Amino acid sequence: MNETVTNQPQQPIKQKKNYKKAPLMPVHLRVYIAVILGQIACGYSLGISGTALSQATKYIDINEFWTGLIGAGALVGLMGSLIVGRISDKIGRRQMLMGNMYVLAIFSLFHLLTANLFLTFIIRVVIGLMIAVDYTVGNALLTEWLPKGEDSKRQSRLLIYWTIGFILSYLAGTYITGLGAMTWRIILATGSAIALITAIFRSVFRLPASPSWLASQGKVKKANKVIQKHMGRKWGIPKWFVKKNKPKKDISWKILFTKKYLRNTLVGGIFYACQAFAFFGISIFLPILLQSMGITDSKVSGIIYNGGMFIGVLAGTFLFNKISRRMFLVTYFLISTVLIGILALVPHLNSMVKLSIFTIFAIILSSGLVLDYPYPTELFDIKVRGLGVGTCITISRIGAAAGTFLLPILTNIGGSKLAMLVCTLILAFSFIVCALFAPETSPKFIKQ
Repeated sequence: MNETVTNQPQQPIKQKKNYKKAPLMPVHLRVYIAVILGQIACGYSLGISGTALSQATKYIDINEFWTGLIGAGALVGLMGSLIVGRISDKIGRRQMLMGNMYVLAIFSLFHLLTANLFLTFIIRVVIGLMIAVDYTVGNALLTEWLPKGEDSKRQSRLLIYWTIGFILSYLAGTYITGLGAMTWRIILATGSAIALITAIFRSVFRLPASPSWLASQGKVKKANKVIQKHMGRKWGIPKWFVKKNKPKKDISWKILFTKKYLRNTLVGGIFYACQAFAFFGISIFLPILLQSMGITDSKVSGIIYNGGMFIGVLAGTFLFNKISRRMFLVTYFLISTVLIGILALVPHLNSMVKLSIFTIFAIILSSGLVLDYPYPTELFDIKVRGLGVGTCITISRIGAAAGTFLLPILTNIGGSKLAMLVCTLILAFSFIVCALFAPETSPKFIKQ
């Protein structure tokens, strides 16, 4: 009798398998779609400011300072990723992702209520903060739910959907015209549509809590309940995970600058910041830059550039698991530096040659975007992942905001040549840092 009683509770424990080794299930698809929709909404909301501001100049007096500041507003908000990441490491992932898109949709609609430039900037900052939630927390939740091997692979594909959102914003901003002085504000407000669709999806198909986060907080029983609810009774948290990730009362952001994490923190922040400086500075104010380069048909040229950007993301996704992360980073920054350097240092090229080089540059630059989500996530373990990724994103948004703020000013001072020369120097710096210090994080190549 006693023997039977003692054996019964042990049986389910023996049968539990590591939930990260499970095949793909509906819960994985639900989380993935929720994050995909968020990426489309984020790409759209970030990209829409440039085309809206190019329309605004037709109706209001706006100088390059305000153009740059409002264009960088959402990116300034994204600097809140450090705070967002730390909060998510303390309270969990799910709650933050259930409400941020509603806030983003509401603040996007606020654009319809004011043409005041300072208020517009504040609205853009709040929108950026809501985007930071998806960037930081959404990626952490996805990584912590998807099976091992599927996590980094599917994270790399997120940039395809982000790019779709970004390109859609360019098309919307280019072809929404003829609405008078409200045109630019209506363009900015269109970001609410995709955000609202995302928010409703997450409300109808509710996101599950992160099992590995719960376990890292000492809530192993609750983590196993979540897993069994969505995946079945034979799956659970492995014992080695519980031993390895014992909960700590408080983790300061200073831990990222200790010997254990310093190299990864600096590489993650610098590569992301330098890439963002060039990408957002050029992409958000593409119409202004093309005009300065002497390329007259900005609509057609912009579509070609954005098409190149989409091809680049597809190419990067294909290459992601074919070459090592380190090789990808170093080669990517080297080629990008050479291409933009040619445009900066050889200004008297034919317009078609310029556009061709610029399009190839767009393909190469955007191919590296696929590293933005998986690489920083791989640089940090579960205990500091939210904080670490949030810190990298915060550092990157300083670069992105600087690029977006400075590009119209640099273009006004020295034309496209000066703007692209600065981008060349920034990309060259990142190439040197990555060549010297970037760690390899791909399991496939670490084993070799």
